[in-house]
Amino acid sequence: MIDADGTATLELALEKHRVELTGYCYRMLGSPFEAEDAVQDTMVRAWRAYDRFEGRSALRSWLYRIATNVCLDMLNGKERKARPTDFTTVGSAENPTLTTHPENTWLAPTPDHKVLVGGDPADVVVSRDSVRLAFVAALHHLPARQRAVLILREVLAWQASEVAELLDTSVASVNSALQRARATLAAVDVASTDLEEPDDEAQRELLAKYVKAFESYDLDGLASLLHEDVTLSMPPFELWLRGADEVRAWMLGVGNGCRGSRMIPVVAANGTPAFGQYRPAGPGLHEPWALQVIEISEGRIVGLNSFLDTERLFPLFGLPDRLES
Repeated sequence: MIDADGTATLELALEKHRVELTGYCYRMLGSPFEAEDAVQDTMVRAWRAYDRFEGRSALRSWLYRIATNVCLDMLNGKERKARPTDFTTVGSAENPTLTTHPENTWLAPTPDHKVLVGGDPADVVVSRDSVRLAFVAALHHLPARQRAVLILREVLAWQASEVAELLDTSVASVNSALQRARATLAAVDVASTDLEEPDDEAQRELLAKYVKAFESYDLDGLASLLHEDVTLSMPPFELWLRGADEVRAWMLGVGNGCRGSRMIPVVAANGTPAFGQYRPAGPGLHEPWALQVIEISEGRIVGLNSFLDTERLFPLFGLPDRLES
């Protein structure tokens, strides 16, 4: 039995690892909500089994073993998380097919502070890169155990022997799985995304122009900020569009309801800027419409990802349920 002092000490020891475990589970599962559930399950299992732990390995390694097993159980028999660009071919703004799929179909964004641990600036950059939407989507092309191996070896920098012990397998098996995972990722087109710091002047200027153009519905000004191959997606719709002209046509057509929107910046999502978008809902009232995650490369916007599951995402990102003027 653990006495009161021991209980408090154990709680602190477990909580110390919550953020990094959530980041690991998010990369594995592709959902911040499933990741939180997985980490909570991990903590409960660790608490119940702690008397049998006896310090045979480092607490951190033991928690990762539990978290890996939880994730593998949760992934058993499930389809991989996807982005619209993974799901179907490019659509048309003039003749859109607005088919929807359940929310658990889609890769969902996560606030950086939920999954990234501070530390050495170089390590922080690697961590941010490894939660980008494009990279996490690419991870989901891998079988679950290969996914775990690649994350542990290449993102978290574990030794092959450590991963082998965690997965109850051999070093040769780990190395083989890593080689196959690398080959799969090499065949997946992972679009590049700039990873400037949030206070980067050029990025701030670009985003300020974007918000101004979007809120004033200056579509010529907005189009000037977009890369020629920019993509627009709106889960749970499977439709996605490519090209600044298509984005402009969409916003003049079916997407015209976005006229008059207000944009509220939030903490970074998946290592990139994000905004809560509120559409007009009556005099002096704006209601949630989308969490926009903005992907930027070489000074231009290359990805406009509008996640419409505001009922869950807005509370997660600390956004209000309405705006009143």
